[in-house]
Amino acid sequence: MQPELNSCTSGPEKGPLPEMAGNDNMSVGLTEAAARHITRYLGRRGKGVGVRLGVKTTGCSGLAYKIEYADEVNPEDVVFEQLGVKILVDPKSLPYIDGTELDFVREGLNEGFKFNNPNERDRCGCGESFRV
Repeated sequence: MQPELNSCTSGPEKGPLPEMAGNDNMSVGLTEAAARHITRYLGRRGKGVGVRLGVKTTGCSGLAYKIEYADEVNPEDVVFEQLGVKILVDPKSLPYIDGTELDFVREGLNEGFKFNNPNERDRCGCGESFRV
């Protein structure tokens, strides 16, 4: 029996991210809450140039978000700056997160970054991955 295509047991497609069309007029942004959190964290850390966003192939639906604090700008990075924060994105990830707004939310005792991505068509039931 074949698993359902977008079920949590089907797994992602294997291999690297496929190339998608260009970086012209693409953008990634963040909310004031995300900018405050990133600025505060980088200040406490004592180093860093901003935050690096991307996607990787994994999870049930095929793609998962990556986020990390960046200490330097890589030559291949596409750089956006908003509210005094640099957002670094690798060119292969950019088409998947074009138009995304990064937010920082507190829900009860939990807090963390939330990706508001207009390109998402489906999200895995376990919340680990998405599909465009």
